[in-house]
Amino acid sequence: MSTALIGLSIIQFVWIKWSIDLSEKNFNDKVIIAISRTKDLIQSEVKDGSTILTLANRSKMARFISEEQLQLRSKKYSDKGESVDLKMGSSYGSLGSSSPLEQIDKKKLEKIDNYIKQALNEQGVDLKYDYGIFSNKQNDFLVINGNFVVAIGDGSQSSNVQSNKSLYNSDHKIPLFEDGENIPGYLNLYFPEKGQFLINSVLKNILSSILFTGLILFCFVYTINVIVRQKQVSEMKNDFINNMTHEFKTPIATISLASDSILNPNIIGNQDKIKRFLGIIKQENKRMLSQVEKVLQMAVLDRKDFSLNKSEVNMIEVVNQAATHTSLLVESRDGVVRTHIKAETPIIIADQTHISNIVHNLLDNAYKYSPDKPEIDITLEDKGNGVKIIIQDNGIGMTADNQKNIFDKFYRVHTGNLHDVKGFGLGLSYVKAIVDAHGGTISVQSELGKGSSFIVTLPRESKRKMN
Repeated sequence: MSTALIGLSIIQFVWIKWSIDLSEKNFNDKVIIAISRTKDLIQSEVKDGSTILTLANRSKMARFISEEQLQLRSKKYSDKGESVDLKMGSSYGSLGSSSPLEQIDKKKLEKIDNYIKQALNEQGVDLKYDYGIFSNKQNDFLVINGNFVVAIGDGSQSSNVQSNKSLYNSDHKIPLFEDGENIPGYLNLYFPEKGQFLINSVLKNILSSILFTGLILFCFVYTINVIVRQKQVSEMKNDFINNMTHEFKTPIATISLASDSILNPNIIGNQDKIKRFLGIIKQENKRMLSQVEKVLQMAVLDRKDFSLNKSEVNMIEVVNQAATHTSLLVESRDGVVRTHIKAETPIIIADQTHISNIVHNLLDNAYKYSPDKPEIDITLEDKGNGVKIIIQDNGIGMTADNQKNIFDKFYRVHTGNLHDVKGFGLGLSYVKAIVDAHGGTISVQSELGKGSSFIVTLPRESKRKMN
């Protein structure tokens, strides 16, 4: 899937680039046709092309200048005793009677500008552009955007080329008045917004490509996430089945052994031994029923097909009763259970049986995952319009990853290669379901090797209704 997605992305990129290249080629073809048409019109308008491209006395100080400004500057330089006539940058000494004004004047420049606009419009090119007439002899632009370019000075530097690099380096240019291998100059066109135009021409394709590629990527990530999740669920269910098989195998074997012993001729007449073996059978049968009940109970919770028999519940009594029950197991391992009752209003409206099971399951969990000499603290305190129960232990703790999944059905914290902690992984998921059913919250704070704290908050009167 990854290979296919990467390959598809590469194909999309190549396809988009090909579309842009094709759009650029079409654009360039239209511009070539347009400037070719413009070239023909210019050459038909100006019979002697050399007069455009032989403007004399170029200088390092170039600027656009109007005809009125030329008249004013002509007088200025004449007063200084210089022999330069600034009419369109010409020198009578170099051109004689054939002045550029005789061939190119303001009206002809306006016609050239109109020729370019007309040719581009005919090809459907509607973009802002710059144009210039470039002289190879002068190595400089003579006309830029309908204005003569006049230079004052020695003409040793091509300042107009430096200031118009984009126009000078443009791909859109065509020779003017070429005579064999001799090319006096060029007509150059430059489109500042060409790049944006090319992108806009394939923008819909780019956006649709990004949209559908993004959709495929989302589905890909979602699929991988589902596969990983299903794999985890499968592993947890396999672990659950193994644990359930082990939990059922022991009482079944014990019952089978006790039954065989009762049928033994040497024991069948001994009433004391028969009573003892019958007690074992009853105890193991009760144990199996308890395990089956847990599994069936979770199935009912999953379907949310259960009802809460609510009544007034004194949380102090519930906590003390659960602590007393658990202390018998904890004290057998030289541990201790401490209660801290801080609640002043411990009465809540809840299901007595399920609330008791919550506290018992959390205490049982704390006992099972604690090392030798477990220390368990139970704190009951008021919390807004409810009560808060904190059960803290000094057990093995959990990693952050374990804390994310601790309330999932069938999930159990791994203890390495040791299988000393028995269970189906249903206890905490049951607790979470019952707490949610009462409109409460449950959270865990834990650090690996330093124990865990489970925090349950229950409202004094839940407004949530269960079917």
